[in-house]
Amino acid sequence: MAGEKETRAGLVHARLREEIFHGVLVPGQRLRLVELAQRFSMSQSVVREALTRLVGQGLVVATPQQGFSVMALSLRHLNELTEARVRIEPVVFRLAMERGSIGWEAQAVAAHHHLAAIPVMVDGRFNETWFEVHERFHRALLDGCGNDQLLNVTMTLRDAAAVYRHWSVPVGHDFDRDVAREHAELLQAAVARNADLGAELLARHLDRTADGLRAVAEADATG
Repeated sequence: MAGEKETRAGLVHARLREEIFHGVLVPGQRLRLVELAQRFSMSQSVVREALTRLVGQGLVVATPQQGFSVMALSLRHLNELTEARVRIEPVVFRLAMERGSIGWEAQAVAAHHHLAAIPVMVDGRFNETWFEVHERFHRALLDGCGNDQLLNVTMTLRDAAAVYRHWSVPVGHDFDRDVAREHAELLQAAVARNADLGAELLARHLDRTADGLRAVAEADATG
């Protein structure tokens, strides 16, 4: 029974996580146990377990007396999250470039090849498929680090930042950015095993992702 409950919670967790990433569930939205249990035809305890996992990933917030809600966007949280990622993720990428096998290198090349074939925008709208392939590419870059603890921390931070990445195009209006070139340069550094350059490029890439939202958030705060 415990295993069955865990499997059901995993299914609910995966579905809610995807909906948060894709903007179906918007920042700050309340997540009511009763409604979600009815929607997924699951018990409230199963839904609670799924939401608790999302809390651990930074995608959902649990507030006493108020229950669960999707993480809200804020300038302070974005800045703290970006600082953490800029300090940690390039370190993990550096380790991958130093330790990664030829299999890791091939995985990164294949992931980039897939990403390069997917348009960011389709009919003037953000392409959700690109988002998924983009995440797989960045995970591929990090997979060769040889340290599961560091990789897990990095992926948790990436998950928390996924909501911001989803809204960075429609909110930040950073349409002049050459993301494809940035990804190609990251791959080139990885294949060349140029750890210094790769770490520097990734830090800039992460910070640029946050720039559009920072500008909008600061304008809102002063306007």
